[in-house]
Amino acid sequence: MVSSVKRERERAVLSRTYRLQQPGRLEEVRVERPFREGEVVVEPFLASICQADLRYFSGQRRKEALAKKLPMALIHEGIGRVVQSGGSRLRPGDRVVIVPNLPGCGREDCPACSRGIGTNYCLHSRFLGSGTDGIAQSRIVLPVECAIPSENRIPDEILVLAELCSVSYHAIRRVDRLQEERRVVVFGDGPVGYLTAAMLHHIFGMGPERLWVFGAVPERLEQFTFARRILVGECDFRPLPKAGVAFECTGGHFSREAINQAIEVLNPGGVLVLMGVSEEPVPVNTRDVLEKGITLIGSSRSSARDYPPVLKAMEDPACQRTLSRLLPDQRTPVHSVADLTAALDRASRHKAWKKTLLEFHW
Repeated sequence: MVSSVKRERERAVLSRTYRLQQPGRLEEVRVERPFREGEVVVEPFLASICQADLRYFSGQRRKEALAKKLPMALIHEGIGRVVQSGGSRLRPGDRVVIVPNLPGCGREDCPACSRGIGTNYCLHSRFLGSGTDGIAQSRIVLPVECAIPSENRIPDEILVLAELCSVSYHAIRRVDRLQEERRVVVFGDGPVGYLTAAMLHHIFGMGPERLWVFGAVPERLEQFTFARRILVGECDFRPLPKAGVAFECTGGHFSREAINQAIEVLNPGGVLVLMGVSEEPVPVNTRDVLEKGITLIGSSRSSARDYPPVLKAMEDPACQRTLSRLLPDQRTPVHSVADLTAALDRASRHKAWKKTLLEFHW
């Protein structure tokens, strides 16, 4: 008994964890995490801030959600290096992409896992930075399948966008007969809309003749050089050619307009993929949904299987140039919990189109 307890203690790792205790207040705590066979220990060194992180930090989530999930370390977009490996193919020093969506329960009575959609929609799965500690910690213990190695053909600052790109790829691959459609539209000129359009272009080969993007901010819309760009404020939707598939990537209080504009521009039998996150219910023009026979698909997150096509695309210099438009001029160094607090505070107050990259120094 004593020896087994000792072995378990020897297989634990100590992690400096920057936990959000309540909106606006982070604290550093030391957490001992068990480390088992089939798992790897990863030290994050580069991450990016997501709007989901900012909603927690600024207290924009519902009170019941905050009460349920805090305290919790934020951040789910990141890369790191393997520190220890529990009998896996990975070795210390390997650079890996961190997959934040941890495996589901796999039970036969699970309504998600039993239907093969598993991790993304399993009610028992865990997601880093949403109910369980995220990447803002010095040591993360992950199932080996959630640490995906990447060769050096992809720069760190491009690789850190893999999680976001995989979310877009997951949404796209859920649409049947996508390549048969003459026209596909994206609503939203923020990072989610940009990366969704980028994946449609670089993985699925769509250009301006088939890929149309609707946005509200001219300066942002100018970045979509690989698609036809349309300002929604100057657009009469009635005479526009119809589309077979629409991706709604706005979220928040813009969702209502984007969803209903997408319904207007879709053909009968079209598909509307909802990707934007809204805290409040959104009114939808159900009359046209019914009359056109439109299919609505809700798409959230991604799983490990969505990463290989994204990483392959990221090896292409043309794709790297496209993604680099989202990168800031410099990284934000994080040596302490105070540095991370300041970075999240700036990102909350100055919502920029480009990502904030956090360079962790543990």
